[in-house]
Amino acid sequence: MTDGVLEAAAGQQSKTASADMPKGTRELAADQWWRRAVIYQVYVRSFADGNGDGIGDLAGVRSKLQYLADLGVDAIWFTPWYVSPLADGGYDVADYRAIDPAFGSLGEAEQLIAEAKALGIRTIVDVVPNHVSDQHPWFQAALAAAPGSPERARFWFRPGRGKNCDEMPNAWVSNFWGTTWTRTTNPDGTPGEWYLHLFSPEQPDLNWDHPEVRAEHEAVLRFWFDRGVAGVRIDSAALLVKDPALPEIPAEPKPGEHPNTDRDDLHVIYRGWRAVADSYPDERILVGEIWLPDIERFAKYLRPDELHTAFNFDFLGRPWNAVGLRESIDTTLIAHAPVGAPPTWVLSNHDVTRPVTRYGQEDTAFAFATKRAGTPTDLDLGRRRSRAAAMLCAALPGSLYIYQGEELGLDEVQDLPAEQRQDPMYHRSGGADPGRDGCRVPLPWAGAEPPFGFSPPAASAKPWLPQPRHWAKLTVEAEQGDPGSMLSLYRHMLRIRRSEPDLACGDLRWLPSGAEVLAFARGEDFVSVTNLSPAPIELPAEASVLLASADLAGGLLPSDATAWLRPDRPQTEDRLLRFPTVGGEC
Repeated sequence: MTDGVLEAAAGQQSKTASADMPKGTRELAADQWWRRAVIYQVYVRSFADGNGDGIGDLAGVRSKLQYLADLGVDAIWFTPWYVSPLADGGYDVADYRAIDPAFGSLGEAEQLIAEAKALGIRTIVDVVPNHVSDQHPWFQAALAAAPGSPERARFWFRPGRGKNCDEMPNAWVSNFWGTTWTRTTNPDGTPGEWYLHLFSPEQPDLNWDHPEVRAEHEAVLRFWFDRGVAGVRIDSAALLVKDPALPEIPAEPKPGEHPNTDRDDLHVIYRGWRAVADSYPDERILVGEIWLPDIERFAKYLRPDELHTAFNFDFLGRPWNAVGLRESIDTTLIAHAPVGAPPTWVLSNHDVTRPVTRYGQEDTAFAFATKRAGTPTDLDLGRRRSRAAAMLCAALPGSLYIYQGEELGLDEVQDLPAEQRQDPMYHRSGGADPGRDGCRVPLPWAGAEPPFGFSPPAASAKPWLPQPRHWAKLTVEAEQGDPGSMLSLYRHMLRIRRSEPDLACGDLRWLPSGAEVLAFARGEDFVSVTNLSPAPIELPAEASVLLASADLAGGLLPSDATAWLRPDRPQTEDRLLRFPTVGGEC
């Protein structure tokens, strides 16, 4: 595909996003807030501890709502806050309609939703439809029931293979390493049937061919929408439906024919969910966690009667390389344009290595299979690149996700003691995968020593995961008074993003530049340029600087830096800013 086609498609995406707006209108309608929202992810257990037990809770979140308002976010996405044995950080849900007592109560959650709304912040909750906890009443009833019973029909119970049924029904591999089947024990102590779990054994998969499973989840959506939440993030959204025959996975499955991923019947489920969301007078949104390499299959979930948005993991997974990042931006915009959905941009979340660490390593791509502890890391380099990447993402069309602590420039905690690690990915891999605990360490708020204000001053309990001492320089208290800090950059960046008309609805057009420079215009009056080359580049004299991720010594943009510019004249087709051709022409 030629650059001209890519640029045209990128521009068409922006036009599609604002097609329902009158010409010249520079703000999206209130019910279209999600098209360009800044959404902040709160991992409750690690955000702020209100009661002093070392575990983050809703009281802690409520005490920091003004911080989030000052940061400039439009919505908060909460990872699961439901009753859970915490076999997988809350993604093993035992009761979707109750808050885990470690976090607070349902009444407190309702207060939080209302208090955030009063500050102009919407709430998005996490729903985990692929599986439940093994402590969920449905699964406990299934274990107590006989093979072939209605209770077991809600899950995937199967007899084993082989003479004594002691072989697993198939050889699927778990997303958390190891097998996907666990054998039950009959009341008389003999081995029983096997049950399917794509994740850990404590997370049995639901059978989405069962009408009660579908009805229950639509009821859960209504339960939370009735309490004022503005949206739902759908965990593992592409995994719900399985081929009933549970066949082995082909070496190269055709689109839609993988036995447990991206099955076509999923779209029927999400059309039903969209109907529930659309039944409310003010818009409620559905956000999918969809890890798919096929961008066209990915876009099918974003058709007008299905999900509103889905996470764009392709960009997150790219190395710090101009060619690859531009390719990701282009393919993302092209894929979203036909369905009229806005893309999302995300650098981190509770499942991935923090960007400061990732970008400070030689191989900056993210992949579950290649994470290893002990990889040499240049944190100063990682922070420079993270600052530049944040501004790059914030300038792109669509919505922006920020994971707690990203705005502080926190690095991955890679030296957690083995006995304190809780992630099943670490334990099921025998330590080969360091797991995700390193990005879930409690936030530092103030002070020179752990727990850095995470818990109240008089608290005796230590945070549930230890914080590194060098975070003393990365607390909110330390950064908010430093104009050069990551926090100050994020606050300034988000203020400009909210106030700049062209960042609301402006088309994206690539500008002439070298292969190692990403330069584009949004509309006529805004330009973003990111220098991924090894040398500084000269910025055009006919533009003023709105914001830069690094100091501009002598008017030069350093390596691994982004600048936002205001051109002296409108960026029209025949009048474009040009940037040095470092590294050759694009």
